[in-house]
Amino acid sequence: MADLAPSDANAPATAQAAPASPAAAPTPLQGPALAVVSIALALGTFMQVLDSTIANVSIPTISGNLAVSPDQGTWVITLFAMANGVSVPLTGWLMGRYGVVKTFCASVGLFTLASFFCGVAWDLPSLLLFRVLQGGVSGPMIPGSQALLISIFPPTKRSLALAIWSMTTLVAPICGPILGGWISDNTSWRWIFYINVPVGIVCVLVCYRGLISRETPTFKRPIDTVGFALLLLWVCAVQVMLDRGKDDDWFSSPLIVTLAVISGVALVSWLIWELTDPHPIVDLSLFKSRNFALGTLAYCLTFAVFFAGNVLQPLWLQTRLGYVATWAGLVAAPAGAVAVLLTPISARLGARLDARISGSIALVAFSGSFFMRAGFTPDVNFGTLVLPMLVQGVAMSTFFVSMLTIQLKDVPPHQVPAASGLSNFARIVVGGFAASLVTVLWDRREAFHQNVLADAQATHGREWSQTLDILQGLGAGKQQSLANLTNQVVNQAYTVAALDLFWMMGVMSVLMVPLIWLTRRSLSGGSVASAE
Repeated sequence: MADLAPSDANAPATAQAAPASPAAAPTPLQGPALAVVSIALALGTFMQVLDSTIANVSIPTISGNLAVSPDQGTWVITLFAMANGVSVPLTGWLMGRYGVVKTFCASVGLFTLASFFCGVAWDLPSLLLFRVLQGGVSGPMIPGSQALLISIFPPTKRSLALAIWSMTTLVAPICGPILGGWISDNTSWRWIFYINVPVGIVCVLVCYRGLISRETPTFKRPIDTVGFALLLLWVCAVQVMLDRGKDDDWFSSPLIVTLAVISGVALVSWLIWELTDPHPIVDLSLFKSRNFALGTLAYCLTFAVFFAGNVLQPLWLQTRLGYVATWAGLVAAPAGAVAVLLTPISARLGARLDARISGSIALVAFSGSFFMRAGFTPDVNFGTLVLPMLVQGVAMSTFFVSMLTIQLKDVPPHQVPAASGLSNFARIVVGGFAASLVTVLWDRREAFHQNVLADAQATHGREWSQTLDILQGLGAGKQQSLANLTNQVVNQAYTVAALDLFWMMGVMSVLMVPLIWLTRRSLSGGSVASAE
């Protein structure tokens, strides 16, 4: 496992966790043992990716059940992403210290236990606490499953192992919204967490029994405790500030001001510490590479837009257009289906096509998807909602491969694990921030459009009075008619606000195209890269 090529982009801990030479590596598995262990490892990846998407369409249901607003309900998504992102930099140290197999199995076991506690949560604070635990212990699951899959296949079939792994990370986002929606509509939202329990138990038992004899060598190495503490402090402070800001009237609140100061000081201190520490938990020297710096910037900003859109759309569909969770999930599913079909083709084309070209195609497709959504109307039908998601699937099929290829162009092989780990850390954390920001911006734009509609009401008061008269003529009382009309105004304001944000996302996606053309020409070598 120590001889990973640069294209094996999503195994941040592999080289550190398995310093043994290739000659000392265990022989690959064969026959039924290979099939069973491969399925178990894929299930570990599937669970982690599924849990990052399954809650998206369930937020209105969870919020209603726990008697909180949908905005507060999005903390279920953002805090999981924050905890997962912060735990990623620890993965390399854990796998090096305890071995890849033990670390992966422990991570899956703790994730399963945390999932159970999420299901039994009795209020929002308890659910958020367990989601933080769930995200915090999940860091080694994705890199661990990939590293172990690579190790049990012969070198000649490594691309097959990565293809299996990549398909898993693409199928899970398809199943997440559909499964989450169906569970929310037909049973209890708690089952979106309970379903992890039997899967996790099987995964741990099979992987431990099948792989413990192949445990990687362990070694003691220092851990950057100060760097990790500062990282945890500034990420948590920023996330809480974003989640609480709207409810506390932003910088009118002493708490928000305090969090802003803490996050700023901790961030600067962390940067200084990581740049001077001999064993940094995050190797910031990688940003000396132009391709890595610009590629990571484009990767994170575009992913933030993508993730924000995935949070906003189901919220808008369920709270303003009357969609149930199942149908909101079905709207999103075609994007994943298209991505699954096209990713193998995109990966093979990467051997001959400059990643800047394929990356530009992905960014233009993302932009087109958002601009199509910006033209929706309140009476939009299901088929029209699905069309932009098909375009987004085209973008997903090539975006992740292209961005990782660009980032790793000039990274030496021995630094690939650290580089891919840093890239994934930044992506996950920025995605969590984006999920919080999009709900804030949505409410702000709604308030703006509601004021515009109120001004129109004042200007065209006669038409509004006639509308009220019509409603009362249909049998509604005066107060009921006024409430219905007000509700229509609010729905219209939120709908126009969502369209504004989709338009902004489209513009931001286009603006990333020139950025990636400032990087050097990059080819992936034809390996199948992760889409997660």
